[in-house]
Formats: sequence, C-alpha cells, structure tokens
Amino acid sequence: MKKLRITVVGALGRMGQILCKKIINNPQLKLQSVTDKTMSKVYNLQTQKNSIKAIRDTDVIIDFSKPKSSIEILNFAKKMKKKVIIGTTGFTEKEENKIKNISKKITIFKAGNMSLGINLLEYITCILSKKLPNSYQIGISDNHHKAKIDYPSGTALMLANAVAKGKGKNFNKLKGKIFLNKKGNLQKNKICFFITRKGGTVGKHSINFRNNMENIELKHNAFSRELFADGALNAALWISKKKSGLYNMQDMFRLK
Repeated sequence: MKKLRITVVGALGRMGQILCKKIINNPQLKLQSVTDKTMSKVYNLQTQKNSIKAIRDTDVIIDFSKPKSSIEILNFAKKMKKKVIIGTTGFTEKEENKIKNISKKITIFKAGNMSLGINLLEYITCILSKKLPNSYQIGISDNHHKAKIDYPSGTALMLANAVAKGKGKNFNKLKGKIFLNKKGNLQKNKICFFITRKGGTVGKHSINFRNNMENIELKHNAFSRELFADGALNAALWISKKKSGLYNMQDMFRLK
C-alpha cells in the first residue's frame, strides 16, 4: 500500500512534534519533510525553511504554526498544487479571504479545532441558538495555556459563529465584550467572551445561554494535544481524495 506523504510545518512546535511522532508510527503515512524557523533534526529529517523544495515530493501539508508562516506555505502549495491542512488560528480578515481565494485552486482543510467533540458541540450550538429566543444572553468561556497568543481562540470563534448562524445573523453584529483574565457581565443580544490564558491548560470551552429563570451550558474539555493531531491526520487521509475547495471538520463528519 502506498503511504500518504506528509510535510509538517512548524515541526519543532508542540503540535508539530506530536504530529511527527504519530506519522512515524502510522503505517498509512510517511513523514516526507519538516519545516521550521529553527534548524534541527526530526526523525533523521533536517528541518527546512518554508519553500517549494521542502514540499516538492509531499502529498499533504499539515500546518500548526503561525498566520504569517501559514500564508507563506499556502503560496508555495498553490504553485505546486499541494493539499493543505490548516490548524493555525488567529488569522486577520484579509488573511481569511486569501485562504478562501487560494482554495479555489487547491484543496484546503481548515479548522479552528480538530476534535470530534468540539465539532459536535459547534453543531449542537447552532441548533440551540436557532431554537432559543433572543431573551437568552450568551457567554463563551475560552480557557487555554498562558503561551497561547490569539484570543478569542479559533474554537471560541467557531462556537460564536455557530450561534450567529443559528440566529441567521452576522457574527460581527453579535460580537460583544471580551474579558481577558478578569470577570465581566453578559450583554443583551451580544455574545461575550470570557477568556483565560494561564497555566498549561490544553483547552477548555463552554457556551452559556442564560435568562433570569435558567442557564443552559455546553462544555468541552481537551486533555491532550494528541486529540488535535489525530483529527489532523484523519483529515489528511480524507482530503487526499478531495478536489480543490475549502473544507472543514463539519464536512468530514457530515454534520452539515
């Protein structure tokens, strides 16, 4: 059986190291090349800078790096007609639009969170938002380790957009206050974010729908980054058979 050749971008990062280890131990996959801003060896492969050379012989690129690096590797992937998995978060609106445009030429799989649980939570959130009246105030709790730079996280934004979709409204019109490492109050007809960046938390998220009579809370707690690595590798196998376009976990799990 021919193995699917994978390039890992940001191979020396937390997610990159987990991905490389899992690829090495997966009989369906081959670690073809690794890129990083730091030069080092990863399972006898020398890290390279993002380049056409680094991805020339690969089938799928998996990127958990930073937005600047992601856009850079996408430009190379577009030239070489390579498929890309994007787990990076924190893109600007301009960068998001660029990703959409590039997906017209190549296959891109992009998700703010690669876990099955979060994507089921997103699906349920949309349904709940659609059914509940506007009298319910909405708060999203977003808890990550202290080294995570972007906030709200990609996961929190996934949940917020699910709320907006359920209500048939634009997320930007519903976006409320953001409270970083401090307490705050919910707002009427807005989605508020309660964000914690402390310790070594992998990822804890919840969404609350509250009025003066009850509170409905949906929760998800990730215990290990291996959860996201497994999701990304499953996505790599899935998109290996897909044509150009922009896909996500909802597509893979047929939740649409």
